Amino acid sequence: MDNSVIKTNPSVSSDSIKMQERLSIFLALIAGYIDATGLIQWKTYVSFMSGNTTSLGAALSTDKSEIIITSVTVISSFLLGIYAGTCLSLLKRIKNQILTFYLVSGILIFYSIISYFYNINNLLSIAIIGFSMGMMNTIVTSVGNQKVNTDFVTGTLNSLAKNTAMLSMTKDKVEKEEYRFNAIHLLLLWIGFLSGAFIAPFLLDYFGKWTLIFPALLLMTCELLISKINTKN
Repeated sequence: MDNSVIKTNPSVSSDSIKMQERLSIFLALIAGYIDATGLIQWKTYVSFMSGNTTSLGAALSTDKSEIIITSVTVISSFLLGIYAGTCLSLLKRIKNQILTFYLVSGILIFYSIISYFYNINNLLSIAIIGFSMGMMNTIVTSVGNQKVNTDFVTGTLNSLAKNTAMLSMTKDKVEKEEYRFNAIHLLLLWIGFLSGAFIAPFLLDYFGKWTLIFPALLLMTCELLISKINTKN
């Protein structure tokens, strides 16, 4: 995904763009938190599919069946989550964006409650959380006209470097402002993901089996932000 140069859409208010920016950073923090939690608990990524694809390729050449099964499961579940979230987004936009928030937070809460009383198989855990991460990935796909992906860190860093390079090379004031906006947002998006991954180990030690309640509550908070965006647009 190349989100390096996107012009600002004049039909979108600056307040809405700012709200979308905050929401995307918030979602990146949640993605980083859940991804780090998955890595610690199940030794696999639940949103970083580049890492899982690399693991799958290496495992195929070395016949490590456990890694192959885990990687195929999480990648398939993530894709199914994106499919489901995209289908919802193609229906009535406002209602179903909010519905996706509730579905993802509901999955996380339901999983936390069940896992507290019963031991859930690691493979099933990976499938459930991977599916929810895929759905979450479809909630915010742009800030204004700038395409974003809240858990695609490689693409974010790639676009950040490109925008920074174009900012330093252009002499046009309008272009400079656009590149500066893009670069700052992409940097904040990366910091959001990094921050989520940073706090995950601490909260995992503190909350234990209830650790996914934290991102579920954050998603409910995000729903308030998306409601404001929809009210203003």
